[in-house]
Formats: sequence, C-alpha cells, structure tokens
Amino acid sequence: MSGWFLDASVLLACEDAIDANHADARRLLEQPAALATLDLALYETTNVAIAAWKDARAARRVRSLVAAVADDGGLVRSDPALLEAASELALEHGISVYDAAYVAAAATVCARLVSCDERDLVSRGLAVLPANAVAAP
Repeated sequence: MSGWFLDASVLLACEDAIDANHADARRLLEQPAALATLDLALYETTNVAIAAWKDARAARRVRSLVAAVADDGGLVRSDPALLEAASELALEHGISVYDAAYVAAAATVCARLVSCDERDLVSRGLAVLPANAVAAP
C-alpha cells in the first residue's frame, strides 16, 4: 500500500471544528487516496472524546471514521513485531511508544504518516500535517 497513514490526532481533528487542522483533515479523508490507521486509534480517539470532550456521540462518530478506514482494508493490527519496532523508534527519537507505533505501522504498509502532532512527529520529520498531505500530488 502507498498512501496516507492517519494517527489518532488526524481522526480527532475531523471531529473537532475548532482544531486548526480540522478542514484539512476532513479534506484528506474525502480524497480517493488509500488511507490506513492503527487499531490503537480506536482507543485513543474514544478516550479523547469521552475523557476530554465528555461526548459519547463524538466518540461514536470518530469510531465510525476508523471503521470506514478499516472497511477499506486500512487497519493495521498491533502485534509483537510492531511493538518491538515502536520500542526502538521511541528510544531513537525520544517519543512515546504510542506515537512510535504509528510511525512503525506506517512503515510496514509503505505509507506516509499524517499527524497533527507538530512537536513530537512533524517537527522530527516522522509525519506530515494534514495540509501537506492534501496538497501533495
């Protein structure tokens, strides 16, 4: 697969109208490009919607986005090899294993990671912002 690998922040930006990446994240999901994400996104997006937003309906909507990506064959499941690769990337780049798992998963399917996490992923060249993905040919 080539295409875009979405981390949880991109999926959450689709739901959060005040997020600076909202419009670009939505446009990215509307493009015909191949999309994928990690099974971890189901938990991360639901956690934010419930714990931070206190919005069960938003949690269902974001889970539906993940399900739509999965229905197109774009769901990467966590396994021991992915966790090992994520552990190594986390140590190498000084990022969380959660973030590193998206980096590792994107690499396994030969996709480019898209994230709204400028501090830990975009600034280190490990991901691109939704705006850059939308603008890419």
